[in-house]
Amino acid sequence: MTLFIDGDAFPNLLKPIILRAIERAGLETYVIANKKINVGKSSFITYMIVEAGADEADNKIVELLKENDLVITADIPLADRVITKNAHAIDHRGELYTEDNIKNYLAMRNLMQEIRDSGEVTKGPKAFNQKDCQTFANSLNKFLQGIKK
Repeated sequence: MTLFIDGDAFPNLLKPIILRAIERAGLETYVIANKKINVGKSSFITYMIVEAGADEADNKIVELLKENDLVITADIPLADRVITKNAHAIDHRGELYTEDNIKNYLAMRNLMQEIRDSGEVTKGPKAFNQKDCQTFANSLNKFLQGIKK
């Protein structure tokens, strides 16, 4: 299994958590973004900077992705593409996207976009906090433990 990190919006609070997980599991990892992102120094991590553009990092991840790989992203359309390729996706708050829930997340995202496009002001996501970090760490650990069995 290869780990891909969608680096464009990766929270700084998660960097030490993900670095420890990469080192502990010896996970081949790609951090892909359209600007320099540093998760940490590890022989398991390859950093890739793609051209600027709305979906360039997403497209590169999908291009490299193989079945059963893991992608860490908060981008729901990317997560949908990952699930379609029979791979796994988890968001920054620890939610594991699955075939059972990705279409609901995508529909909700699209609905909220339509509401914003109509001029309605909506609240963004709640601020990322330490509890989110713990939930992410627990979800990632549970996922990694599951693949070892």
